[in-house]
Amino acid sequence: MDASKEQFLKEFGHDYGYPNGPKSIDEIRATEFKRLEQNGTVYLDHAGATLYSELQMEAVFKDLSSNVYGNPHSQSEASSATFDIVRQARQEVLDYFNASPKDYKCIFTSGATGALKLIGEAFPWNQGSSFMYTMENHNSVLGIREYALSKGAKAFAVDIESVAHHEGVSKTLEPLTKMSMHQVQRRNKAEIMEGEAKADAFNLFAFPLECNFSGFRFGLNLVNDIKKNPERILEGSQFCKGNWMVLIDAAKGCATQPLDLSSYSADFVVLSFYKLFGYPTGLGALIVRNDAAKILKKAYFSGGTVAASIADVDFVRRRDNIEELFEDGTISFLSIASIRHGFKILKSLTASAICRHTTSLTAFVEKVLMDLKHGNGANVCTIYKKQVSKAICQGSGSLLSFNLLRPDGSWFGSREVEKLASLSGIQLRTGCFCNPGACAKYLGLSHSDLLSNLEAGHVCWDDNDILHGKPTGAVRVSFAYMSTYEDAKAFVDFVKRSFVSTLNKSGNGHLLRTRSALFSGEEKTQPLTGYHLKTISIYPIKSCGGFTVERWPLSSTGLRHDREWLLKSLTGEILTQKKVPEMCFISTSIDLNQGIMFVESPRCRQKLKINLSTDSDPAAKEEIELHAKSNAVGRPCTLLRYSSSENKVCSKMNRGMNMCRDVESRFSFANEAQFLLLSEESVSDLNSRLNLNVQKGSNRTFIQINPMRFRPNLVISGGEPYAEDGWRSLKIGSEYFTSLGGCNRCQMINLVNQSGQVQRSNEPLATLAAYRRVKGKILFGILLKYDNSHELGLSTDSWLQVGEEVYTHSQ
Repeated sequence: MDASKEQFLKEFGHDYGYPNGPKSIDEIRATEFKRLEQNGTVYLDHAGATLYSELQMEAVFKDLSSNVYGNPHSQSEASSATFDIVRQARQEVLDYFNASPKDYKCIFTSGATGALKLIGEAFPWNQGSSFMYTMENHNSVLGIREYALSKGAKAFAVDIESVAHHEGVSKTLEPLTKMSMHQVQRRNKAEIMEGEAKADAFNLFAFPLECNFSGFRFGLNLVNDIKKNPERILEGSQFCKGNWMVLIDAAKGCATQPLDLSSYSADFVVLSFYKLFGYPTGLGALIVRNDAAKILKKAYFSGGTVAASIADVDFVRRRDNIEELFEDGTISFLSIASIRHGFKILKSLTASAICRHTTSLTAFVEKVLMDLKHGNGANVCTIYKKQVSKAICQGSGSLLSFNLLRPDGSWFGSREVEKLASLSGIQLRTGCFCNPGACAKYLGLSHSDLLSNLEAGHVCWDDNDILHGKPTGAVRVSFAYMSTYEDAKAFVDFVKRSFVSTLNKSGNGHLLRTRSALFSGEEKTQPLTGYHLKTISIYPIKSCGGFTVERWPLSSTGLRHDREWLLKSLTGEILTQKKVPEMCFISTSIDLNQGIMFVESPRCRQKLKINLSTDSDPAAKEEIELHAKSNAVGRPCTLLRYSSSENKVCSKMNRGMNMCRDVESRFSFANEAQFLLLSEESVSDLNSRLNLNVQKGSNRTFIQINPMRFRPNLVISGGEPYAEDGWRSLKIGSEYFTSLGGCNRCQMINLVNQSGQVQRSNEPLATLAAYRRVKGKILFGILLKYDNSHELGLSTDSWLQVGEEVYTHSQ
C-alpha cells in the first residue's frame, strides 16, 4: 500500500470501504465490477447513471430464465406470478423510504421524469394555486410549471435563506426555514374571480433531496415547515394561503441517503431505479400519500386503469386502487421483477454505510482540489458548494462540481476537461446537468448573461464552455457504492498532471511552439528553405478514404474535387467518421482524364462510378443514391455534392457548427480550411514520444502512426519538428498559401482500420494532449488557404507536384 492511500485510510478508514459489511470495497470491485478494470475505465458519473453489478445482472438473468411471467392484467398462473412479484416490488420501494402502506402507495412510472409529468398533469391547478420551487431543481421539475401556468396558477422560484427560531407548541425554540422569493410568473393576468376562496386552492412546493449540481442536501424540515407554517415561511405573503403539498425529487439523493417518510410526510416523492443500482433503465416510481392521491385529477384512461367502459357512449368507471388508477397500460413487469436484485445489494451494504463511504471519497477529492496551487501560487480549482447552517442542510452529497483555472485566472473550459479525462479513461460529466437554476446561481450568470450566451449559439451539450470570459457550465464527478479510493486518486492525479502549472512551464502547463514564441517582431526578410512536398492526398467524400497522387490541379476551393461530396442520412444528418466509423471502409479515386470518380466499399458488390461533369446547371446540387446504400455504411444515405451557389463563404454545415475559420475564401465541405498540412518530422517526433510511453509502461502495445491517420492534404519533409507552428505563409512550387494556424484534433484520429475492423484507442490524441494543448485545443498540423488571383468559383490552371520545393515565411 502506497503512502497516499495509508494517509487516506488514516483519515477516512472508519467510513470508507464497508469495514463491517459482508464484502469490502476491494472484494466488491474484484467480483462485481470486473469490466471496469478490463476496460481501464474510471467511472465518475454516478449522478447521471450509476453502474449495475455483474452479479446483480446474473441474478436477473437467472430469475427471468427460470420463471414465467405473464401480463398481470389476466387471471392465468403466469399472470398471478407477475402480480405477486409486482406487489412485492411495491413494498420494497416503500420499505426503502420507511413509508407505511397505510399512508403511501407506490406507482410505477417510466422514470422520475414520468412521475413528475404525471403530477403536473393531474394536480388540481386553478387561478388560486401556486407552484413554488427552489432554484436548485432539475428541468423535469421546472416542466411542471407549464401545467400550472396554463391553468392560470402562479409560479415562482425561491432561495432558502436562513433558519429563524420561534416558540413552538412545546414552548421551546424550534427552527423555522425562511425563504426569499424570485419574481412571480403568471400567464393569465386576470385576477382571481370574486368569491373564489383562496383557502380552498391547492399549492405545490418542490425541492430536490440532493441538488445534482452542487451536492447540497436540503434539510427535510422543509417538508413539515411548508405544510404546517407556510405563513411564517413566506412571511405573510399573499401566496401562502391554501393547501400546501410537498414534492421531493429524490432521483439523485436517494441513491446514497434515502429519506424517511415516517418522519417527514412529503406528499409526492419521485425516483428512477437506474440511479439507485444501474438497472433497469426506463423505470421509476411515484410514492404518493393516500390523501394526496385523492386530489389528483387524471383525464386519460387506458387498459388496466378502468373497471368498465362503454365504447359508443360517454361512460367509464375507473378503478379505485391508486396504483391501478395511475399506471396506464401494461406496466414494465419484467423490469419491475428485476429491481429486487438491486435492492438486495443496497440492503446488504446498508444506506448509512453507503452514505459514509461515498462522503469519504467526496471529502477526499474536495480537499485535494482545494489545496492545489499553480507555480505562481494561484488557485487551480473553484468548487461550487453552498455554505449554510446545518439546520437547513443535511450535509453534502456524493458529488462535486467545479471549474479549473489557469495561472492567470482565466478558465479552463469544462469540455476541455471532459475530453482530456476521456483520453485518460476517466468518465465524468460537464455542463449544467439539466439544472439551469443552480447552474446560473453558482456560476454567477445573470438573465442577460444567459440570453447573451443563447444569442451566441450556446445550447445544452454543445462545446461553448466559455463565453464572454465566463464558464457556461461546470465539471462534475460523482461517486456510488462501488467507487474506490483508486478511482478518486486517478482523477486528482489527472487534474494535477493536466492542469497544474509550475513556474517553468507556459501558462497552460504544456509547451507548444507558436508564432509569438518562436519569432518576435518583424517578418524575416529571407525565406526559410530545405523543405519539399512529400505527398499529395485528396479526399473526395468527407470522412471517407482518399487517395494519393504525384500531381494534382488546384481550384478556388483547394485541391480540385477535395471534399466535394458528403454523405447525408435520410433524416438530413451529416455523416462523419466520428458518428459512423465504418465510413473509413469506403475508398475513392478519381480519373481526371475520364472525368469519373470511383467509389468502393467492401460491403458492396459493385463499384460506383460518378460522372464529374453534368449537363445541368453547374450550380445545382447533385444527390446520388449510393449503390447498395444500406450496406455501404450500415444505413441508408445519399451522396451530396458541393454547390457553390449555396456555399458563398463557408458551407452551411460549417457555419452552423461555428467551424468556418477562413472567411475570405471558398472551400467545399472541409471543416475549417482548404488544406491541412503536416510535417513528416513532426509525425516522427510524435512516434518517438509514443515509443517512449511504451517503454515507461503507460501504453501497452507499440504504436506507429502513419501521417495518413491525420488525413492531411499535404505532407512536407525537411527541417525541424513543429517548425510549421510559426509559419505565416509558404510557397510550394510557384503557388502561394497563407497559414490559418494550427489544426485542432479530435477523437477521429484515434480510429484505425485493422483487418477490416474499426479499432478505437486513446492514442495518439492522449500523447498529443500532453504537449500540444493550447486554450482547450490539441493542435497538430496547420491549416492553409490558397492565395490566387482568380475570380471565386472558377477553376485555375495551377498544379501541385510531389517533390516541389517549399519556401516558408515566419513572423
